[in-house]
Amino acid sequence: MADITLYSHVRGPNPCKVVALMRELNISYETVFPDLSNKTLDFTDTTPNGRVPVIVDHRRNDKTLWESVAILLYLEHHYDKENRLWFTNEDDIADANQWLLFQASGIDLVLIPAPRENPIGHHRILGVVEKHLEGKEYFVGNKYSIVDINNYVWLFLTPLILGYNGENAFEKYPNTGAYMKRLGEHKGIKEAYAEKAALEQK
Repeated sequence: MADITLYSHVRGPNPCKVVALMRELNISYETVFPDLSNKTLDFTDTTPNGRVPVIVDHRRNDKTLWESVAILLYLEHHYDKENRLWFTNEDDIADANQWLLFQASGIDLVLIPAPRENPIGHHRILGVVEKHLEGKEYFVGNKYSIVDINNYVWLFLTPLILGYNGENAFEKYPNTGAYMKRLGEHKGIKEAYAEKAALEQK
């Protein structure tokens, strides 16, 4: 049996971040794609919120968890004992939590409702990211972490949201553009998006 069962959706960005982390940490997983338009009792029992991603951890008494940031923190805590993708310095941990919440309350909320009707809001968020990344390779502690995975999946949607093609999306945000290219070469992100692309073609 795989370590984790992941309830997912082929096109959703949030499940992709969970896959990227599991790939980075070599966590075995199986994926279930529930019909979100016709939620079964089994699925709603698993997640009262009725949304994906959801994980069931079979190594820990079938612990069930939903909300993508909570899942990232959980997997990081239980499956990354060497802190490869997390921090030991208290200030770095505080900064990491700050940027994780920034994604949930900033990037996420600007993108989801009607992004093309609010381009100013999206450019404001990109401005925050661009300024923070000045002279930095990663968001926190000059180290690749779950913060980067968490933000990547939403920043990846920028071309679609703003109606740009390819690299033109970050023309006004060179730090962010370079950051996205850098992250795209990491094992977990590369493999997660390859898996996503293969599923979308089925």
